[in-house]
Amino acid sequence: MKVRHITSLKSFIGVLAALMILMSFALAFGGIWLLAVGGSPYYLLLALLLFICGVMLMRRSAAAFWVYALVLLATLIWALWEAGLDWWPLAARLDILFVIGCLMLMPWVRRDLDAHSGVNTNGPSSSTSIARTGAWALASTLVVSAAVAAASWYYDPHDVDGTLPSSQAAQRALGQPVRGVPPADWHAYGRTGFGQRFSPLEQFTPSNVANLQIAWQFHTGDVRGQPGDPVETTDEVTPLKIGNRLFFCTPHQSVIALDATTGQQIWRYDPKLEKGLAVQHMTCRGVSYQPPAEAVDSTSAAASDTKPGDCAGKLFLATADGRLIALDPNTGALCLGFGDGKGQINLWANMPNVRPGAYYSTSPVVVTRHLVIVGGTVLDNVSTHEQSGVIRAFNIDTGALVWNWDSGNPDVTTPIGKDDHYTVNSPNSWSISSVDETLGMVYIPMGNQPPDQWGGKRSPAVERFASSVVALDIATGQVRWVFQTVHHDLWDYDVPAQPTLLDLKMGEATVPALVQPTKQGELFVLDRRTGEPLLPVTEVAAPSGAATGDHSARTQPRSTLSFDPPKLAGRDMWGATLFDQLACRIAFHRLRYEGRFTPPSTEGSLIYPGNFGVFNWGGIAVDPRRQIAFTTPTYLAFVSRLVPRPDDSTLMVQDGGPPKGSLPALNENFGAPFAAHLSPFLSPLGIPCQAPPWGYVAGADLRTGKIDWMHRNGTVRDLSPLPLPFKMGVPNLGGPLLTAGGVAFLSGSMDNYVRAYDVNSGHQLWQSRLPAGGQATPMTYSGIDGREYLLVVAGGHGSTHTKAGDSVIAYALPAQ
Repeated sequence: MKVRHITSLKSFIGVLAALMILMSFALAFGGIWLLAVGGSPYYLLLALLLFICGVMLMRRSAAAFWVYALVLLATLIWALWEAGLDWWPLAARLDILFVIGCLMLMPWVRRDLDAHSGVNTNGPSSSTSIARTGAWALASTLVVSAAVAAASWYYDPHDVDGTLPSSQAAQRALGQPVRGVPPADWHAYGRTGFGQRFSPLEQFTPSNVANLQIAWQFHTGDVRGQPGDPVETTDEVTPLKIGNRLFFCTPHQSVIALDATTGQQIWRYDPKLEKGLAVQHMTCRGVSYQPPAEAVDSTSAAASDTKPGDCAGKLFLATADGRLIALDPNTGALCLGFGDGKGQINLWANMPNVRPGAYYSTSPVVVTRHLVIVGGTVLDNVSTHEQSGVIRAFNIDTGALVWNWDSGNPDVTTPIGKDDHYTVNSPNSWSISSVDETLGMVYIPMGNQPPDQWGGKRSPAVERFASSVVALDIATGQVRWVFQTVHHDLWDYDVPAQPTLLDLKMGEATVPALVQPTKQGELFVLDRRTGEPLLPVTEVAAPSGAATGDHSARTQPRSTLSFDPPKLAGRDMWGATLFDQLACRIAFHRLRYEGRFTPPSTEGSLIYPGNFGVFNWGGIAVDPRRQIAFTTPTYLAFVSRLVPRPDDSTLMVQDGGPPKGSLPALNENFGAPFAAHLSPFLSPLGIPCQAPPWGYVAGADLRTGKIDWMHRNGTVRDLSPLPLPFKMGVPNLGGPLLTAGGVAFLSGSMDNYVRAYDVNSGHQLWQSRLPAGGQATPMTYSGIDGREYLLVVAGGHGSTHTKAGDSVIAYALPAQ
């Protein structure tokens, strides 16, 4: 029995020694590679010390304790020098080494090393033995490491504490749309055409929001995974509330009307989409509402038809097969007075390169008193022969074309001839637009011209309007002003979010303002009359050296109010262990990276922020009275590698093989000299190479440009193999909601929760587990029972792989 025990002890120590030697070989290989590409020498030094320690263990030398204590202490000092008291970077550097140190202190290890040192562990001399003092040294180093780790739990170097400006009782939001929205309702994607995502309701407050509970839940029956669905099949809808009805669309574009107080279905409309669509996105962010002409301030959706086949008010739905459908809010029936008796119009009219599914509107259209204004998405990076990004205005009653603005032919806005076509491949607007009917302008966030990563043949018109916000005259479609957020965009930094309109008190003047969030992290605050900056914008030098046949802009605009993250360095690389962190460091130094706006390259460029965006289509929420913004910045690095094309047909970057059915071959860029291989910057274990946090909530003063508070947001519960509720700060996709009661809401974090925050400080007040991903923007309204409801759509997102579902959930305070 004793012999077997001794053999097992030797086996354990032998395994420990072998593990150290194997680790040293891996670290030496990686360390030499890292040193060769210009990285830190520390991994190579660590490999040497671990090898020495492993050999000493093999020989049963008690000096191994001292060497390992040196390994741990040196690594702790190095980790603090690189990362400071930041828990997650410290953990990646120390986790495995700390565990091995604990194993070395097991009593049987020390006794065995004592015995081989010739020391009598029962005698007085044992206290001075090499083994005993070495063990104490290692134990002390472990205690110090644990103490540093514990201290880092109470310190967040990324946290910004502060308080937003208080509400000004005398201040009121000027320049509201002519057609007001009742406080109890939500008439447009951002509640009004101003896109503020702000409700004047005050029932939810920081003192009571923790009492929210589910009032009702509805299941749409529309879940991703149907035949022909692309990867990006997503539920991104924000419902409308008009009178006592909710109206929303599902990912496959059914429109549903519910009783807003009970959640009971009233009607459902199925547009019967064409099969075999070449879609990249299967989503519907919302429907649009035209109030009855004789009751523009009515709180009811009910109105009588003015004549047979017409509707007093309308709901507009843009479909994935390129139609704009008008529905009666009362019944869900087609409004046959729209579109020559069909209740719909064909958005493929005059469009070049017809390929069903390759062009449609993923976002709700703009409704004005007399016009419905429609943009659309085109396939991203498939070819240089896509459809036009034309913006069109149709008569809201008949559907007749009133004007068309094509960024490839911007000066001619009169309706196109019957047999003519719009400009091929001109920049499009796939996101949500805003409107100010008092000023007579619609504000269009513009995308880029495919391909996104190579622009060697872009026209002057494209260079002017791509990745910009454009103000068009509502009546004529003529350009009133344009502000470009990126010059010669090579990074897919199209303007993703709805422009948010409010009136700002700037000094003694009240100025009509527009706030434009961007993927690169800027919040441009502009005078919406002229496009001139209200907060200073500077042009900063940008890296040069674009791909063959292309060029890069010398400078890029930067706003005073910017969430642009600091430039990445090798020390910012991360992983679950020392080893995948080392792999990330090697990958980082092998990529081309000169900070933001590093041009794409054939060797591979690190793009940070990536095209996921600091801000995406969810945008921001603003309180027009307090003049503040509630924002949700996200930070993820991506890799962009250009792949030379030998011809215009060979598939170059389809890692999973040719796309199924009619789905498009994304990123092939047929017709351009390069395909593009785009991917998030991940470790070999599939986690981001950059250290967390990756997602925040933040509050900013729009008058000064100051970020008053910023806190990491969300856990990795639904992102890691184990459901660990670590608050690391996770990415967000979906917009926030602000209320006059001083509470903000967000459901788009990648961990399937809806959360409430104190607007003053940004501190979390409440959370509720969702049955699926909540990558949509929540909204709030008042029911006929007088209760305020928070409405959350939880259907999941295909691209981010959050759990699929079909839930619409209403929360409320307990009934009195």
